[in-house]
Amino acid sequence: MKKLYSILISTMLSMILLSGIASAHVSVLPSEAKQGSYEKFTVRVPNEKDIPTVKVEVKFPIDDVAISRFAQTPGWKYEAVKDASGKITSAIWTATGDGVLAGEFIEFETQGKVGDKATSISWKAYQTYKDGSVVEWTGAAGSDKPASVTKVVAGAGTDSHGQPLAGAASEKSSNNSSLTWALYIAGCALVVALLALFINFRKSSK
Repeated sequence: MKKLYSILISTMLSMILLSGIASAHVSVLPSEAKQGSYEKFTVRVPNEKDIPTVKVEVKFPIDDVAISRFAQTPGWKYEAVKDASGKITSAIWTATGDGVLAGEFIEFETQGKVGDKATSISWKAYQTYKDGSVVEWTGAAGSDKPASVTKVVAGAGTDSHGQPLAGAASEKSSNNSSLTWALYIAGCALVVALLALFINFRKSSK
């Protein structure tokens, strides 16, 4: 019985982990874009501590993406940092109010053009909390604090007005499919564990 309980607990923890994979780290959407396309990039920042997030900085690899516009975010102000040539190399969002509280997340939107020869866009992010601590989301894939990466593929993307061109992939559909699949696997595992627990209970009660 104890072994069965352990299996059930492990399964439930796996379900929680799987459902939280997409939102645990600072991430930038879409996860895939077309070379030469104009995209809206969404920086999603979850709060992983019990104190507010009050500042977020994201660096833009100018050889791979040219950021040109920003959307206003209520409760936040932004600063576009430029190099000597006038290219935007990073953005700093600073809270004007309470910031991102525990259990919350915030999204910042930007727009830009994907490089014609880019193969990926690595978004290095720096998340500052109210106590002054900084979490650097700059590591490689699979690390504790990975930088979000947008894969870049050849082909048609979107025009300067954001309209899809022929062959453009739907990021929303892709994200929904991935999340649905992860939840499906976690749900199946939970059902199997509950079924095993029920069978064991029936045997014990005889």
